[in-house]
Amino acid sequence: MGKLIKYIDHLKAGIKRNKKTFILYSILRLLVILTMIRQILTGNYEGAAVCILSLVLFLLPSFAQNRFKIEIPPIFQAIIYLFIFAAEILGEVDNFYVNIPGWDTMLHTMNGFLCAAIGFSTVDLMNRHSKNISLSPFYLAMVAFCFSMTIGVCWEFIECAADILFGQDMQKDFVVTGFQSVTLDPTNSQIPIAVKDIQRTIIETARGDVVIDGGYLDIGILDTMKDLFVNFIGAVVFSMFGYFYVKHRGRAQTRTDHIAEGLMVRLAKEQEEPVEGYEGTLPDCK
Repeated sequence: MGKLIKYIDHLKAGIKRNKKTFILYSILRLLVILTMIRQILTGNYEGAAVCILSLVLFLLPSFAQNRFKIEIPPIFQAIIYLFIFAAEILGEVDNFYVNIPGWDTMLHTMNGFLCAAIGFSTVDLMNRHSKNISLSPFYLAMVAFCFSMTIGVCWEFIECAADILFGQDMQKDFVVTGFQSVTLDPTNSQIPIAVKDIQRTIIETARGDVVIDGGYLDIGILDTMKDLFVNFIGAVVFSMFGYFYVKHRGRAQTRTDHIAEGLMVRLAKEQEEPVEGYEGTLPDCK
């Protein structure tokens, strides 16, 4: 137990290295603790558990820096802290996913952007610190895009599993007024039959009828596709930033290059040497 406390203190010391980031971390951490106390007093122990999870997640950037000997830029750390707070505390505990239109969409877009940054930085580190790998800026951008989309798809798998196995509703539903289906084709010729202008849906259950006014309840399909689409947008945006950043590295940089540079994970200063398993250093890809 003493070693765990000492290790956590070591992680917190890493967070304090940047004053502005540490202030943001401290404010968000205080808000999470206050939220946890409120959840306990109101008997919402599930919400309190989410708060504890958030406090653990706040330590991940510092853990990654210490464990893998890397340096995460302060602005990237700040975005990660805000993302965790927005997703777990505001989204889950304070029900922003339901009460604030577009909250889930915004976070999925940001997730695509951040995951692309992580994927790009990881491969770029190997590319710059190895004499055995020489990847073009386009290849780096493609890897970042594919990495981000893979994370997005895996998260949708998790949401689907939670809905099916644990009775959750992570894949949010939409009320739609029309759809088309080949199942309704009496000739079995795969002709989509359109059902339009749905006014109300009545679902008969053993406990009684459930009435859905305004249309038909789409069970998570549109939400999943929307999440993947905005993840795609976020991934494309950062992949483009990363492409031009590497393309212009060593030359005069544009504003987008500076944005990408502020999100690039680097080796820690004391570890600025070839990646383990490789020898030498490559010139930057132009």
